[in-house]
Amino acid sequence: MSNRIAPKLLAEFIGTFALIFIGAGAGAVVGDGGGLPGLIAIAFAHGLTVMAFAFAYGSVLGGHMNPAVTVGVLAAGAMSAGEAFGYIVSQLIGGVAGALLLKTVLGGAATGLGMPALAHNLALGATSLTITPAAGFMIEAVLAFFLVTVVLSTAIAGRAGSLAPLAFGMTLTLNILMGGALTGAPFNPARALGPMVATGNFSDAWLYVTAPVVGAIVAAIVHTGLARLAHEGMAAEPRRAAQTPAE
Repeated sequence: MSNRIAPKLLAEFIGTFALIFIGAGAGAVVGDGGGLPGLIAIAFAHGLTVMAFAFAYGSVLGGHMNPAVTVGVLAAGAMSAGEAFGYIVSQLIGGVAGALLLKTVLGGAATGLGMPALAHNLALGATSLTITPAAGFMIEAVLAFFLVTVVLSTAIAGRAGSLAPLAFGMTLTLNILMGGALTGAPFNPARALGPMVATGNFSDAWLYVTAPVVGAIVAAIVHTGLARLAHEGMAAEPRRAAQTPAE
């Protein structure tokens, strides 16, 4: 392992470990009966963790802490396949390690360990809502699309400068506020698989792994297409100016 990649992989491991230990830990402690205040607490636990570690390791890595983000960055051509593979392995190991430590610390007090699940008979006013796997897939894919779009447009494109981690954390928080009650809103295979491995419960694992990756790839395609159009537009401006007769 080269000296260049090793700090990045270690930072991804630590960041993802922290995300699961704090984010999933908040979900485990709050449980299903926290209502809106509990959901807000869980959303900020995730968002603030990602923001803090993205700031902490911003000079070392892109602050992915999410295999879907890494896939999106790879699809956008901003990193090599080998580096992306190392990132994803480090993230998955960090996620499992964080969940196993949660299991050790909480014991039987929180059997779910913050594991995401599709909503069943969720009370919405006078009616109730059950999220089907198809609907859950779309929700997770769209949430991942939003997150990866923000990462590509800020941290990768450099538009937000040193404030990119703030945009990253805010997007994570907003996504969970919307989707937390519906799917658990991990939109992160490492965040979903960590508690699943620790509990041995792999319900809808296929959904929580594939949907964020699909959303990330779509985000990369849109980002690349918009960047190409913007470049072509800027290149066309001098040509139009040159063709316009001087007054």
